[in-house]
Amino acid sequence: MSDLILADSSTGLSSTQVEAAIEAGHVNTLPPRSGRTTAQIVRANVFTRINALLGVLFVLVISTGSIINAAFGLLIVANSVIGIIQELRAKRTLDSLAVVGEARPRVRRNGNEGAISQEELVLGDIVLIEPGDQIVVDGEVVEASYLELDESLLTGESDPMPKVAGNEILSGSFVASGSGAYRATKVGADSYAAKLTAEAAKFSLVHSELQSGINKILKVITWVLIPVGIFTVIGQIRVGEHNYSSIVLSVTGALVPMVPEGLILITSTAFALGVIRLGRRKCLVNELPAIEGLARVDVVCADKTGTLTENAMVLSEVIPLAGEGEAESEEIETEVREVLRQLGAADSSPNSSMQAIIEGIGHPDSPWEVEGIQPFTSAKKWSGASFKDGTNWVLGAPDVLAAPDSQAYARAREIGLAGLRVLLLATCSEDVTKKTAPGTVKPRALVILEQRVRPDAAATLEYFHSQGVEVKVISGDNAESVGAVTRSLGMDSGEPVDARSLTESNIDELVEHAHVFGRVTPQQKRAMVESLKRGGHTVAMTGDGVNDVLALKDADLGVAMGSGTAATRSVAKIVLLDDRFATLPYVVAEGRRVLGNIERVANLFLTKTIYSSILAILVLAFSLPFPFQPIHVTVTGWFTIGIPAFLLSLPPNNERAKDHFVQRVLRFGLPAGAVVAGASFITYLLTRIPEGSETEATQSSTAALLALIIASTWVLSVVARPYAWWKVALILLPLAGYGFIFTAGFTQKIFMLDSSHTSLMFTATIAGLIGAALIEALWWIVRAGSPAQERKPVWIPRAEREAAAAQRRLERAEHVKHVERARE
Repeated sequence: MSDLILADSSTGLSSTQVEAAIEAGHVNTLPPRSGRTTAQIVRANVFTRINALLGVLFVLVISTGSIINAAFGLLIVANSVIGIIQELRAKRTLDSLAVVGEARPRVRRNGNEGAISQEELVLGDIVLIEPGDQIVVDGEVVEASYLELDESLLTGESDPMPKVAGNEILSGSFVASGSGAYRATKVGADSYAAKLTAEAAKFSLVHSELQSGINKILKVITWVLIPVGIFTVIGQIRVGEHNYSSIVLSVTGALVPMVPEGLILITSTAFALGVIRLGRRKCLVNELPAIEGLARVDVVCADKTGTLTENAMVLSEVIPLAGEGEAESEEIETEVREVLRQLGAADSSPNSSMQAIIEGIGHPDSPWEVEGIQPFTSAKKWSGASFKDGTNWVLGAPDVLAAPDSQAYARAREIGLAGLRVLLLATCSEDVTKKTAPGTVKPRALVILEQRVRPDAAATLEYFHSQGVEVKVISGDNAESVGAVTRSLGMDSGEPVDARSLTESNIDELVEHAHVFGRVTPQQKRAMVESLKRGGHTVAMTGDGVNDVLALKDADLGVAMGSGTAATRSVAKIVLLDDRFATLPYVVAEGRRVLGNIERVANLFLTKTIYSSILAILVLAFSLPFPFQPIHVTVTGWFTIGIPAFLLSLPPNNERAKDHFVQRVLRFGLPAGAVVAGASFITYLLTRIPEGSETEATQSSTAALLALIIASTWVLSVVARPYAWWKVALILLPLAGYGFIFTAGFTQKIFMLDSSHTSLMFTATIAGLIGAALIEALWWIVRAGSPAQERKPVWIPRAEREAAAAQRRLERAEHVKHVERARE
């Protein structure tokens, strides 16, 4: 941009320059966090295909003067008002949580450094970056200290790219290692960050199998409605109906029940309520389809650090290692502790391990001059520094740096079996910045770090087991150390797998059958997720670090921790703002509640649509007057389908969602609708008197309606299973209401019914009960054809799990005694 202010990078923009940029409009304006504005939400809920169709029919019925038959028009108001209220509540929840969870870049202004919101960035700002930071706007590097960016989200290139002053960088990439600063050269709509933010927290149902299935159903219904409406008009004229009001009421009575008006409302309401419920648990849903993904998850890939264990680490001890011909002495311990202090001072962006070391040992009195730095990366598993005095020191994984036959390797392995994190401090022959580094390594000390297992981790794993969800622990730590932690939590992890043994030929088999993996690189995490997906699994991936970004992006459901890096939060579909892995069971349960219940109520609405369509077609085929008034189908739709369906969409549902939503719904809804239509139409044929009086016609339509109510109520009774007291009440209360409507004189007059002909009512009851029996048989047939869910994880009983934890404590105690004896 020609208006770019080139301020001194050491001081950044001044307050005057920032104000000038704001006045010029050069600010980082982002789209709404929740994707849609209030006006868009209102418009989307009012101007719908369903409302348009019902609105036209409502106007036509009102024009006949029959107000009672226009009662279905209340659905237009209900659909719009409830949909708007719930989506606005969800939007408010998302917006408030997104503010908490979004990245806050650090900028340099007036010579001071501080964090600001992304919207406060202006053109020319100097933005400071360190490992894990996301590049939030496009810019030009002005400072670089061993800076490497991961641009895989933009280019697909998995190797970090080194950056030096003068290089251009794009928003959407993130810092893999090193630190630096860049000048913002593109902000707002000109920056790729704007597009990234628009996709990061979008309140939308796009790319949802559920919504896609519902849209398919609506398209078919729309195409059916038009010819049925035309032919119903023609049919009513053929049977002698020439009165405008009679034709309009007959057509409306045929078309209104064919519209699954409540299905859209209940779907949007269930998703919105899901967002609100999860928001109360500090869970940010970045993409609404993620709720659907939650219900389908059958494998959870979890990191050990920050997931099963707490993020913060504590330095437990430093164990000096004497070289050949050396005796362990206080001088060696003093030396290695000083080296650790110097490494901490040389690291401008310490990770959690180095932070624990700094907190445990402190800072050096006089920092050494540094010749070169090698930041830690998950791919290398070590970091280091070369100093001016010619010494080169590295700190990293013992099984990466030490020889397998060395004493340091064996000692580290022994300690790691107790579930502790072990790092090796060593000198090396090569400058740490060379590609050939570290060269020959001479072990000098083992650094023991301790992490506390989260108190709720065992219960969380047990929940996943009970729900048929397999947990795979994928960590960059030593495999045996990770295995010790998982066993203490009750997981029969079998033999932990060292990811360095994974090859293209064995990865699918190992990933499918093993449960614990150690020494996993970021690229391997991604490959493991892809392998599981190839195996037909729906995969959720949890993570908090830069090394998790690629796998989070490729997983069906990426779950980031709130305290994790900005990069992980930006690619994740769900962010656990309270950092609690134990929140995930509630997240999965909410997804299953939403999807399982929507499928349940879809059976009801599709059955109504099918029986209404079949009835309309049969009436046309037999050249008969349509038996029902709009008020008949309105009342039946409300009390047998609509209100019960809404209530059935609310309770918990633990069944894991399966694919092929439309086929499963049709498998029951199509034959059930045919049975209901058959019971009602046969009753109509048996009770109708050709050329009969108006009273006899009303009695016949009342009988047909009774058969329809009995059969459709049984559809409700099987869909509502398993029963609870409130579900039984949900079935019985409408029946009691129908009994009152069918028997009270004033209600019969209001609803245009006549149940005085006992033999006709008896015929209708028998037909309805036969229909109910057929629906019951159909339910068992469909259920028998559904494959049972299999549970793959193998878990240790509680008593054995407690024994494993006790054994782990014993091993730690023995380790402490061993150290004390060695010091003596």
